[in-house]
Amino acid sequence: MATQTKYIALKSTIPGPKSQAILDRLKKATPRAVGIYAPLIVDRAHGSLLTDIDGNTYIDLTGGVGVLNVGHTHDRVKKVLHDQVDRFLHTDFTNLPYESYVRLAERLNARFPGGGPATSIFFNSGAEAVENAVKIARAYTHRAGILAFERAFHGRTLMAMSLTSKTHPYKAGMGPFAPEVYRAPYPYPYRCEFAGNEVNHVCDERCYANIEKALLLQVAPEDLAAVIVEPVQGEGGFVVPPPTFLPWLRKFTQDHGILLIVDEVQTGFGRTGTFFATEQAGIRPDLLTMAKSIADGIPLSGVMGRPEVMDGPDDSQIGGTYVGNPLGTAAGNAVLDVFEEENLLDQAQRQGEHLMARLRSMQARMPIIGEVRGLGAMVAIELVKDARSKEPAADETNQILHRLMERGVLMLKSGIYGNVIRSLAPLNTPLDMLDEALDVLERTIAEVQGR
Repeated sequence: MATQTKYIALKSTIPGPKSQAILDRLKKATPRAVGIYAPLIVDRAHGSLLTDIDGNTYIDLTGGVGVLNVGHTHDRVKKVLHDQVDRFLHTDFTNLPYESYVRLAERLNARFPGGGPATSIFFNSGAEAVENAVKIARAYTHRAGILAFERAFHGRTLMAMSLTSKTHPYKAGMGPFAPEVYRAPYPYPYRCEFAGNEVNHVCDERCYANIEKALLLQVAPEDLAAVIVEPVQGEGGFVVPPPTFLPWLRKFTQDHGILLIVDEVQTGFGRTGTFFATEQAGIRPDLLTMAKSIADGIPLSGVMGRPEVMDGPDDSQIGGTYVGNPLGTAAGNAVLDVFEEENLLDQAQRQGEHLMARLRSMQARMPIIGEVRGLGAMVAIELVKDARSKEPAADETNQILHRLMERGVLMLKSGIYGNVIRSLAPLNTPLDMLDEALDVLERTIAEVQGR
């Protein structure tokens, strides 16, 4: 039955007949590894609204998995893309360079956390940025080891997958993995092993001691090229570490001559309320990876860092045929224009405050919501069967997400237990549109919790 609200407009069941027909073809044309989350076929999208080929319009809080911080098909981005298509599509920048690459590098370098000079190089995907950050770190330090964290997600290529901690569905049966990768615990205040939430400083200190212990048991610090860390874990469950964590890690790496790579693929471009999340820690990393919202959906990623570190590899040792493609760099410059013209960082902070207030209000009445957490507009709820045991409510999470979709709201889960519902809404989502989606979420959680 059709449902009509201000923004959501449902004209068929989900999936609709046109979508189902294409989904049936998809099963025959693609392998099972192409897992489909939403049983709908997209027709068009703009801002935070998405319409399928059956005419159903949804509020999209997935943001292309964090890619659309300026929203679907932003008018400024569309214009520069149309202009670029009319001019040229490809040259291979290192053979025949173009100005948009240089301009984007200059503008991003000026935003390097901690200040000081920086240089940038562009690639195609977040995983590719991570792979190349590791290459740069090894070339500069002449060391091999890389330390990553539990629950980390850094991509699905060989090195990136080796750094990723989540086994299912990303790593199971995919070994052997890249060598010289080591693992340490990442602070998870809600599920701290060492202390209750009321004494998190104890948890912090014990967690940091465990990181040092992990190194002593696995690898000599002088053999580590770099530590790679997410300022807020994304796929790992939107886990926000204590504010002391990154400053502690920065000092630890400096004490041992280890480079610090901050993976801002998901946290970057305003998601946490500052352009890069690292800014909030008051530290200067050695290298920073970026992707996702850098170009509003056009494949583009990058590595930014201290010039002397970035110059570790020799001439032409880093690159690729499509890296820093002209469509991506043109879109990237347009995205930066949008941030400046629309004050998106202010909007991100307002969105985050609004989400936290609404979700904490729900939590007060719904014990299934174990924790509301976030930084800026990077906000999530963790669902549990019992507040004391904190047993993950994975089945209930799946039920909620499925019913949300049927009611016109698109959201995603994360976390190693599959029990975290996250918001990756475009930063310029109108607050009344966000409220309409949250009203549906609140109704749906109450319904599932009641059962």
